[in-house]
Amino acid sequence: MSNQTTFERSLEGNAPWLFLSPHLDDAVLSCGALIEAQTRQREITVATLFTEAMPAPHTRAARSFMRQCSVMDAGSLFQARQAEDRAVLKAMGVQSVHLGAVDALFRGRRRPAKLRRGVWDALLPELTHRYPTFRFDIALGRIARGDRELIRHLQGSVAELLHQTNSELLFCPAGVGKHVDHMITRGVGEEYPEKLVMYSDFPYDLASEPDEDHLSEMGLLRFTWGSGLETKSRRIKEYITQVDALFPGGAIPLKPETYFVPGPGNAVYESI
Repeated sequence: MSNQTTFERSLEGNAPWLFLSPHLDDAVLSCGALIEAQTRQREITVATLFTEAMPAPHTRAARSFMRQCSVMDAGSLFQARQAEDRAVLKAMGVQSVHLGAVDALFRGRRRPAKLRRGVWDALLPELTHRYPTFRFDIALGRIARGDRELIRHLQGSVAELLHQTNSELLFCPAGVGKHVDHMITRGVGEEYPEKLVMYSDFPYDLASEPDEDHLSEMGLLRFTWGSGLETKSRRIKEYITQVDALFPGGAIPLKPETYFVPGPGNAVYESI
């Protein structure tokens, strides 16, 4: 019986891969070096789950994010982000799919039809949003009950993509940093343990550690990929609306990519 991990066996072949990206940059931020290296020998698709915003009024957290991006209209910002993502992935030789879910910063609560929008919606929009703050809601990784229908829809979309692409492996975030959209994306990926590879969420993993207990329960082993990081940094800089907010000093750390892969034994694998 081979001692190779499922990931290592796939790495030697040319079967298609599917990457789930929570937002319009996460796949390249976390996996860009591996993706670009592998497009030479296989078809790769990046499916981004949360690609839209709702119109104003916006929470303080959402307005702060838009200021960081230097675009204060949410619709214009997400149009620009979608265009950036398509351009970067096309240049890398990757198929891109945008699944159209609303980013957590902009996700509103479902309200009964008989309740009209009132003055408080504009004065305190936090009351009408599913995740009113970043620090105390989005960054805690607690998925709201109101997102259940959204999750079911995303599960169906990913199932269809797996069928269409015939992907051998499915990559999803490990949830480092606990952003709620990353946790939802992780949960969607975990529906396919036989195909699953998790990736460490960069740049969250510069300050936070992965949930080792969760990874251990799933029987996942660490695998690092360190080649092509300079090219990856250039790709990240092509996300013009995001790069200054993500890396205020301008320097992008050349951190090797970390993956968590199913495999035999208890060894820790590192790429050569």
